[in-house]
Amino acid sequence: MFYGYADYLKFLCQSLENFILNHYEDGEFILTFLGQFMTEQTTEQTTMEEIMAETTTEQVEALHSQIQALENEVKEAKETAARANAESYNAQRRMEQETDKAKKFALQKFAKELLEVVDNLERAIKDAEETGADDASLEGIRLTHKVLLSVLEKNGVVAVGNVGDTFNPEIHEAVGIFPEAEKDIIGQVLQKGYILNERTLRPAMVMVGA
Repeated sequence: MFYGYADYLKFLCQSLENFILNHYEDGEFILTFLGQFMTEQTTEQTTMEEIMAETTTEQVEALHSQIQALENEVKEAKETAARANAESYNAQRRMEQETDKAKKFALQKFAKELLEVVDNLERAIKDAEETGADDASLEGIRLTHKVLLSVLEKNGVVAVGNVGDTFNPEIHEAVGIFPEAEKDIIGQVLQKGYILNERTLRPAMVMVGA
């Protein structure tokens, strides 16, 4: 009874050995020769297997190195692309900011020049009201003043500084004390102030209560 493949091979080898010894006078010589031959074949086969194993390992290592190199190249390419995109985005943002600043500066300069026109119109309206100018002329000046203020407001220019407002040093400039007004309350406006996009274009000249 055999318990495995190894036992079966052992049985065959033993049977072959007995057969050779029983049927051949030089059986021992034959067995010795067969033993040497099998040893050489086994050694040669083992050597070839080792060579194949070594060759396969070298190929695997070389392939692994190539894969690693490609992965590094892909990683570097992605990092380079990311840096290029970031630099391009930053450059675009800087250009947009510079363009926006240039527009605001140009608008600020233009708005300041228009404020002189607004001041002149307001003085003309005041003089016309005091001297009793004809209604047609006064209405024409008022209409021009209204249209100009509307244009300024559409471009972010808003008037500040009204009687009764609380004094704010960021948009108001106190030039005197108004006795009848409460403390820190504007009692008289000598010249209106204006802000452009929430930045002071010209502070209002006012008199406040002490």
